[in-house]
Amino acid sequence: MKTDFVKRIWAEVDLDALTHNLHALGQNLPDGVKMMAVVKANAYGHGVEMAVPTLVAAGVDYLAVSSISEAIQLRRIEADLPILILGYTPPECADALIEHRLTQAVYSLPYAEVLAKAAKEAGGNILSHIKLDVGMGRIGFRADDQNDMNNAVTACGLAGLQIDGIFTHLPSADFDGDPDGTITTEQIQQFIKRVKELEEKGIHFAIRHCCNSAGSIAHPAGHLDLAREGIALYGLYPSADLQDNVDLHPVMTVKTVVSMVKTLQAGDSLSYGRTEILKETRTVATVCIGYADGYPRTLSGKGYMLINGKKAPILGRVCMDQLMLDVTHIPNVTMGTEVTVFGKGLPAGEIASLCGTIHYELVCAVGKRVPRVYLQNGAVVSVADYLCES
Repeated sequence: MKTDFVKRIWAEVDLDALTHNLHALGQNLPDGVKMMAVVKANAYGHGVEMAVPTLVAAGVDYLAVSSISEAIQLRRIEADLPILILGYTPPECADALIEHRLTQAVYSLPYAEVLAKAAKEAGGNILSHIKLDVGMGRIGFRADDQNDMNNAVTACGLAGLQIDGIFTHLPSADFDGDPDGTITTEQIQQFIKRVKELEEKGIHFAIRHCCNSAGSIAHPAGHLDLAREGIALYGLYPSADLQDNVDLHPVMTVKTVVSMVKTLQAGDSLSYGRTEILKETRTVATVCIGYADGYPRTLSGKGYMLINGKKAPILGRVCMDQLMLDVTHIPNVTMGTEVTVFGKGLPAGEIASLCGTIHYELVCAVGKRVPRVYLQNGAVVSVADYLCES
């Protein structure tokens, strides 16, 4: 495996932390509850090539992605575990769903009908999980609408679909928009009630699941057959309210280096638009990261990074490939000095909050030209450099 990389900008991915987080989340679940690792968006930016084998070796039971292209890529990495596609797959891909043994979310009667028809034409059955909508308002048979629940019954009886699971998604399990958890509790109860009604009609589901990371941590009433662990696997808490509930370790740390250190005087300007005019002499370090690497331009003039253990504020606008930091107060900063962008020592959530977003977006946005450097026991075991790979 490739283990060398250019130290310009890189993302360290701690595989030991990933394993730790899976086990920590598992200890939070009742006996018998299985675990699904959500590895969509290239394992939330961490890289499926190494993250998935690590999770499988650590004992995960199911995998989930957003699209069929992600699922096929994943099937090449993991031959055996069930893979659930959480989003839409065009019916013309029915043969690929069957060939690769992929499980498709089915969330409306019109979609179920065209998918079942395509499956019969392809000469097989498509593994499926029924999706109910308990309040997300995105996709799913509406649990608060009896007519739509009747549609779900019809969908379950269609030849061409092999229904073996049912699930929903909780929009406020992290207490955002539901500060006392009342709404989420009601949504879980509604889901359980509707599943029971379907089962009373003779429809059996081997797998029932409604808990995402926040749900599995904070809402034990939702622990049915399986927990879908997403953001928490990567050491990022679904919300600050849950930090005391489980011990998570950040998996990704993005780093860069100083390319130049200079002294600028009062009245000197920095970056595009001259938005930063110095009021006094400052020591300025240029670093090798910008918005083309996924670093938000909205952090211009208000973000900071970590150099030699101290916070270095961003001066002026973030450029496409570079930005400037105030290091006047930090000794021993020279060309090549390592800089922590976010991760261990500087939480991604802390940086994300400065620009009004969430850490999900920050890690998923880390660009392809940023090599993923995989660590075990503190040593580099593999490097995924997407620009250098054929």
